[in-house]
Amino acid sequence: MTAGEDIAIRRKRLRYRAWHRGTKEMDLILGPFADANVDLYGPAELDRLEALMNEEDPPLLKWVMRQEEPPAHVDRDFLDLVIAEHQARIDQ
Repeated sequence: MTAGEDIAIRRKRLRYRAWHRGTKEMDLILGPFADANVDLYGPAELDRLEALMNEEDPPLLKWVMRQEEPPAHVDRDFLDLVIAEHQARIDQ
C-alpha cells in the first residue's frame, strides 16, 4: 500500500465515522463537514479532525451549539471551523 492509498483509506474511514456517530445530531453536523473537507485535508488536518471526532457526542454537541465551553485540550480553532460551516448550512 502506498502513502496515497493510506491517506485515501484514512479519509474514507473518517467520512464514515462522521456519518455514523451514534447520535443523529452529530451525524448531521460532522457528516457534511467531512464530506466537504476531508478530500482537501492533508495528514495534519486529518489529525485535528480525528482528535475532535474522538470526543463523546453529548459534550461535543454542547460545544457546537455553544451551550458549554470546551475544555482546554480541545482544538478550539478547528472546532470553530466545524461550528462556522454548520452555521452556514443552517443559514442557507
